[in-house]
Amino acid sequence: MAEFDVISKHLIQTYPNDFANFTLGREDIEVLAVIDTEQLTVEAHQTDSLIRVRMGDEEVLVHNEFQTTDSTNPPMERRMAGYIGHAIRQYGLPIYSNVIYLRPNAGQHDTGYYVQAHLDYEITIRYRVIRLIEIEGERVLNAGQSGLIPFTPLMKPPEGVASDAWLHQCIHTARTRPIARSSRADYLAGMVALSELVYESEVISGIIFKEGIMDLIRESSLFQSLTQQSREEAREEGIEQGIEQGVRQRAIEDILEVLEIRFDLSEAHPLSARITAIDDMQHLKQLHRAAIQVPNLEAFQRVLYA
Repeated sequence: MAEFDVISKHLIQTYPNDFANFTLGREDIEVLAVIDTEQLTVEAHQTDSLIRVRMGDEEVLVHNEFQTTDSTNPPMERRMAGYIGHAIRQYGLPIYSNVIYLRPNAGQHDTGYYVQAHLDYEITIRYRVIRLIEIEGERVLNAGQSGLIPFTPLMKPPEGVASDAWLHQCIHTARTRPIARSSRADYLAGMVALSELVYESEVISGIIFKEGIMDLIRESSLFQSLTQQSREEAREEGIEQGIEQGVRQRAIEDILEVLEIRFDLSEAHPLSARITAIDDMQHLKQLHRAAIQVPNLEAFQRVLYA
């Protein structure tokens, strides 16, 4: 989800008016600030976006939370109650809160409210559920709201238009919009990355090739940020795997050393090869205790093959 968080936050920071208009369903608003959610206290999970707007004579917060899948631990309604309560305490403003589901099958069972009905203490918190697959994508394309266009491949295609053709239409529209090259590059990169939630990689690659936009996408600061993030995640995963492998290797060596001391087990013995092939750390811990405690090699073999 981290990749899609980066894209969503980048687009909201660049086009806050588009998202405020879209979620509030009105255009008579003035964006005052996009709040840096990185600065929120650590007491609550960081929200995806908070936009401070003036709506009529009133200042309000627009909160958008992006979800690729259903939240189960904790359930979405509990998460939203926490986010909304924290924002109210932090800013003391009315809040218009929304969950935007990206995948077509997500959010179908989200009721849009949290209710506590316990004795005399009733709490009700409501938010709006927005499933992109239920939004008419062509209407968004025609409206020309730049911040929303990267999400159109995840929206409902026009009647009778195949999904691959719809994706091609969305990418072509993004490529031909009369905006600065750097902005076009960024939201083409965002659109392509978001499309991976729904479309096969081969389909996306084929359309990119037809439109001739790969070089443009590579220029994108968003693409470079996502690439760097992927590299860092891969590096961290590699470090973790290296540590795990080192711990596993040490456990195996400890077992073999005990067996060599107690039962004169050689490296060429078949048991040595069998122990070396074990990946399960819990099993290795059990074998180490057994190697220390069993009376003979036959007893150790019974534990090994149990």
